[in-house]
Amino acid sequence: MPGMFGAFNRSLQPALKRARLLSGLRKTQTSWGHNVQFRGCSATSDTFHSHEDSLVIHYGGTQLHFNYVWLRDHCRSASSYNSDTNQRNLDTGSIDLTIRPEHTAVEDGHLVLTWPGGHVSTYSLSWLAENSYERKKHSVLQPRILWNSDIYKNANIPSARWDTFMSCDDELKKFLQNYLLYGIAFVEDVPATVEATEAVAQRVSLIRETTYGRMWCFTSDFSRGDSAYSQLALDRHTDTSYFQEPCGIQVFHCLKHDGTGGKTLLVDGFYAAEKLRQKSPENFELLSRVPIRHDYIENTDKHQNHMTGISPVLNVYPWNNELYQIRYNNYDRSVINTIPHGTVQRWYVAHRELTKELRRPENELWVKLSPGKVVFLDNWRIMHGRESFTGSRQLCGCYLTRDDVLSTARCFGLQA
Repeated sequence: MPGMFGAFNRSLQPALKRARLLSGLRKTQTSWGHNVQFRGCSATSDTFHSHEDSLVIHYGGTQLHFNYVWLRDHCRSASSYNSDTNQRNLDTGSIDLTIRPEHTAVEDGHLVLTWPGGHVSTYSLSWLAENSYERKKHSVLQPRILWNSDIYKNANIPSARWDTFMSCDDELKKFLQNYLLYGIAFVEDVPATVEATEAVAQRVSLIRETTYGRMWCFTSDFSRGDSAYSQLALDRHTDTSYFQEPCGIQVFHCLKHDGTGGKTLLVDGFYAAEKLRQKSPENFELLSRVPIRHDYIENTDKHQNHMTGISPVLNVYPWNNELYQIRYNNYDRSVINTIPHGTVQRWYVAHRELTKELRRPENELWVKLSPGKVVFLDNWRIMHGRESFTGSRQLCGCYLTRDDVLSTARCFGLQA
């Protein structure tokens, strides 16, 4: 699909092919003195190689490394692992850190290890390959389609419809798939009430209560110490960057607007960040390494808050460099005092280059939120803003718990 960059262009490949089976038995003496047996294995004599603290498996054209303590810790026998609860029974702290199997064999596509004391662990070779570091290093945790305005519009992604969405699991699954791929998804024909908005949000996940409440409904009345409660234009940003864990999903519904302007701006922050990674990998790396601070300070008659979140602007998984979160909010970014003097200028250069990518007109998707149109945003990826407006404009919405959204998706068999 269009719009994919770097690692995000790769969806997970099918499971590695099982090793071909040969008859016969080969025995190889390891350097530290126990037998390794290959029963019915297609491999040559170097398919398995034992080291002092690990086993190397050549499988499916890939060399896989497994530490012996790791292997014992991940035993799936009944005494070590409860398959009903998917929880570990084995006390990891009791494993001898110098443990070595006394006997190693491959039988019918499974690695069989016999440990001192007679305990036997059996692992499917395909399971080992799927859960190896080498496998995870070259795969993405969540496939995404990165987009600019043209890419998104040309995809012609249908919105979910309120009646079907609330009653049909297939419609919910399609909605979640779109949300996972693009970071945004819409539900149309929702009754223009706070109650209906709450119901459509709960169809997807649990609502996360914050200092703004459970369901929030606001106008330009400056009732809170935040620029959102005004008629001013807002530049692209992510919300709650001042939380240690920013809210994962944001829901917006415009209940009414008697006036002009007020279009919503949506920008795929990952698209811009990946462009930055392509053009200036050193600047991408700096923004993913240096922590900065965001603050929310509110001191009114009714509300007093001081929240602080500290994190890099870009967050990547260390094993595969997959981008999973962006915190970009120039309104709430606090004093920069977590960067050494020699790095400050470089950080501003990197931040400026990211800002230029985010502000390219071709990356801007403008949407008019009218009554009945509810948008769900991945607040760890999609930035939102708005143009200034006149008249009375009332929005409601909420934040959703990210973990529960992803859990719902996984229960539908989606990769998240």
